[in-house]
Amino acid sequence: MFAVPFDLDKLETRGTAVPILDDVAYNGSLGAGQFSFSPAPSGRGTLIYRKKADADAAMFTVAWLDNAGKTEPLLAKPAVYARPSLSPDGQRLALPVSGGAGSGRDIWVYEWKRDIMTRLTFTGNALNPTWSPDSRYIAFESQTAAEYGIFAIRTDGAGQLQPLTQSKGRQQPWSFTPDGKRLAFHESANDGTNVPDLWTVPVQSDGAVLRAGKPEVFLQTTADERHPSFSPDGRWIAYDSNESGTYQVYVRAFPDKGGKWQVSNAGGAYPAWSRAGHELFFEAPDGHIMAAAYTVKGDSLISEKPRQWSPLVVGVENNAYRVFDPAPDGKRMAVLMPASSANAESEARNHVGFLENFLDELRRKVPAGK
Repeated sequence: MFAVPFDLDKLETRGTAVPILDDVAYNGSLGAGQFSFSPAPSGRGTLIYRKKADADAAMFTVAWLDNAGKTEPLLAKPAVYARPSLSPDGQRLALPVSGGAGSGRDIWVYEWKRDIMTRLTFTGNALNPTWSPDSRYIAFESQTAAEYGIFAIRTDGAGQLQPLTQSKGRQQPWSFTPDGKRLAFHESANDGTNVPDLWTVPVQSDGAVLRAGKPEVFLQTTADERHPSFSPDGRWIAYDSNESGTYQVYVRAFPDKGGKWQVSNAGGAYPAWSRAGHELFFEAPDGHIMAAAYTVKGDSLISEKPRQWSPLVVGVENNAYRVFDPAPDGKRMAVLMPASSANAESEARNHVGFLENFLDELRRKVPAGK
């Protein structure tokens, strides 16, 4: 953690940033620090922060996980990976990879049968890979200049990046319809609130590139709605929303007919449909993967009480992205696993530091007039 004096009149920094703490935990993929500051009535302030365990705390491997909690290596080489995404045939894994400080993030595809890792993008800011149903394309989010957008690239390495959408608000692709003719994404509102809404956009392929039509709003409210996931038959969209004050998983018909069904009962996010049966997976607030069986009666979806799918906790710091993706057979999942030891990870999760009278220390190390 660094600090630098700031001139409130000129709205600019003065001098050079000075290191304040060197053991603050952070999310290696997003760069978000694990700390919070609360000014006290005396003006001295208190800082609370999570202590990092070691240099590998932001590093992950990828493993297969079954519902008994058993894991097997899938991608054993540690790196700063983000959201894993399995191809529809279950033979390849796409995921954003950070190459280190200043190198940004790009989409890579791992073929485990050949043990080959192939880099697909070179934008330096590629996230959220989403496979088309025929596995020919991957849609992903990127930022160019002052705009955000969704792009597509062929998975065989041929062709150039193809822009699909652009906006002033961040757009994150999440799923295609089974026929590949529509892509669902959430977009942060460009009105100062940054509250995401749900959108879909028609797409079509001419055999060489993927092109998009005009985006259409699916769900737009004052609540925060994210991660729209089409069901295997294309009739439903699962998503998470904080409309109740807590993030829960909901399902709506597609196209939307006004009805909705809550699936989670104790918080949930990152819904993912099983492609092998009538189950909807999601991540609970405590980091467990949950599963809810469901049935369809007419134009209604009826879900059962969610159950813990596996005893293993898979959540990571910040939970800023989904850390699991179900395999097509529904029997296992690709999950991110901390590269550090179990003891180190436990230490990282449970050790928190408090610094009282922090403003006094800050003024001593970084005088306002310096």
